[in-house]
Amino acid sequence: MKDYVLGDTIARYLQPGPGGPVGMMLFPAAMAGQIAEKSSAIDSLVQIKTVGDTYPGGSAGRSLRNGGTVATLTLVSQREVTTDAGVTVVTLLRTHQGCLVEHHLRWQSGEAALDSFAVLRNEGPDTVTLELLSSFSLTGLTPFAGGDAPGDLILHRLRSAWSGEGRLVSDHVEDLGLEPAWASWGRCLRFGQVGSWPVQGFFPTAFVEDSRAGVCWGVQIAHPASWQIELGRTDAALNLSGGLADRELGHWTKSVAPGEEFRTPVAYLTVTQGGVDDAAHRLTARHRLFLDVPAVEEALPVIFNEYCTTWGSPSPQNLGAIVDRLAGKGIRYLVIDSGWYKAEGSEWFNGHGDWELDRRTFPDGLTEALDHVRSAGMIPGIWFEFETVGSRATSFTLTDHLLKRDGVPVTVGDRRFWDFRDPFVIGYLKERMIDFLKANGFGYLKVDYNNSIGIGCDGAESLGEGLRQQMAAVQGFFRTIREEMPELVIENCASGGHRLEPSMLALTSMSSFSDAHECAEIPIIAANVQRALLPRQSQIWAVLRKQDSPQRLAYSLTATMLGRMCLSGEVHELSDEQWAVVSRAISFYRSAAPVIKNGVSHRFGPKVRSYRHPEGWQAVRRLSNDGAQILVAAHRFGAAERTPIEVPLPPGRYEVSDLYSHRESVVKLTEELVAVELDEPFSAAALVLTQIE
Repeated sequence: MKDYVLGDTIARYLQPGPGGPVGMMLFPAAMAGQIAEKSSAIDSLVQIKTVGDTYPGGSAGRSLRNGGTVATLTLVSQREVTTDAGVTVVTLLRTHQGCLVEHHLRWQSGEAALDSFAVLRNEGPDTVTLELLSSFSLTGLTPFAGGDAPGDLILHRLRSAWSGEGRLVSDHVEDLGLEPAWASWGRCLRFGQVGSWPVQGFFPTAFVEDSRAGVCWGVQIAHPASWQIELGRTDAALNLSGGLADRELGHWTKSVAPGEEFRTPVAYLTVTQGGVDDAAHRLTARHRLFLDVPAVEEALPVIFNEYCTTWGSPSPQNLGAIVDRLAGKGIRYLVIDSGWYKAEGSEWFNGHGDWELDRRTFPDGLTEALDHVRSAGMIPGIWFEFETVGSRATSFTLTDHLLKRDGVPVTVGDRRFWDFRDPFVIGYLKERMIDFLKANGFGYLKVDYNNSIGIGCDGAESLGEGLRQQMAAVQGFFRTIREEMPELVIENCASGGHRLEPSMLALTSMSSFSDAHECAEIPIIAANVQRALLPRQSQIWAVLRKQDSPQRLAYSLTATMLGRMCLSGEVHELSDEQWAVVSRAISFYRSAAPVIKNGVSHRFGPKVRSYRHPEGWQAVRRLSNDGAQILVAAHRFGAAERTPIEVPLPPGRYEVSDLYSHRESVVKLTEELVAVELDEPFSAAALVLTQIE
């Protein structure tokens, strides 16, 4: 049909003939002359299934793609909307029920990723119930091979688990059962996540690499609840689609009455000449456009969180000792974590929800403690888990205002969940939380979320739609907080990194990267999650213990150079010698902050198979956007080796302008690479290289 040049990417729209399906293919503009002749079907750029449709042959229970409605989609029009901000291609399709589906592909000037979403408008006489509506669907992978490209195509996914977020899993499509058969029977792989932890199992991100052509496609879905991605084929070409989890995976249906419309979440799409790290950077760089943070965040200040110091039992006494030790150390935020609200007989994890200060521990309130924090030059912060209520809280019994499934309150462990569609809940939390934050002058809010709702809740036409509405209302409350307190710094946490997806990142200043606070795997996870979010938003903890050697301290602190430095632990019991190691790390972090804030990351080193017992090494090289500086963070794991860690450098001449380790490190620098000698197990070093004119 037509090619659209969108930055360095071409979006090619395809149609085999009048009345046939409309498909969309993406490829690098620089490789337009290398597109191969390929005999393959065109897959629809919108995947939709409604109740009453025929199922695609042979795939019921495995996929809802290419059902009866897709087979009858007809093209109405396609238009290009060009403004100073960029280009949007709108493709209008009609279903046999009289619905119009608009597919939007949007490019913003200067960006390397595209936005994709669909809007369904019911212009027919009857209510239509959706079982699937995709945010994106790509056809023709790979366009650089005439056949099915045996052995060349790799699916990369970011597998995730508690304290093991973002593990890169790479599978050849043949190993996934996606090699074409002798006849054109469909083969597919559907994966995703169900519940209100969108990053439990997998991140909503995938990459398809053509290893022979050296091209990688990347997709990322911006949605805080159940989602899915599907990779499939019927012939020589792979097709990649995704969006909301469908009826089979996500228990989702949505009824759209005549005159109503439904819009899918946005997905980000990209393609590049390069590998996974290159495609990941193009996706995460797109996040800069929705990053709206208070001015204090622009310098990427250091955080101290007292959780791994008091373990859920903050008090005026231990907070005072912490503040006295941190005064003048370069810390900007001091966060009081969980436990400040505990009622008699409760713990931090089951006493939350009423949000009344524990007067046994804080008999005189918080004023004196917070004034002490401010007098030391720090901004006070506090922890809330406002979406849930603990079993020891009075609010646990307010079942008329809590989420239900099958008429029964959804109870997960020690928690139940407020129904954010209920005006009572919004009013309650405005009074108990927002008014509390204002009255005490807090400048930082840590929002935790320690369990998932699961498949969904009552109150809508399906459990999955109930979940979608609940999470939309939760995000609406986040927006209310920001409207009421625009200078408040908000941290996004969900038992560590279970909410590291773009729509939550857009509402917060930074996110907890993991709960692996004191583990040897911290640098591994910290490097992993750089493929899913901007390092400037990735809060990485270094928990400092009085028994830690300088080498152990430096190992932990070097990991924080992969994102935002957050300290915790027994800081008031460290020796002067230990504090010298910590202070040097803070100084180095400040010199590295401009590169952390704006740059491109690549990971080097062998695959680490065991995170709990890591061996080998890892180095992350981050090149500033202007090429003037390079940050390298290198870690040696469990087996000592005398071979230096070598990191290739981009063209140019550089010199070492800053270096951090627990001792003097030997660094060799050439125009091609930098080599760092780390002989000891679990040792680390970081350096900043500056370009020589």
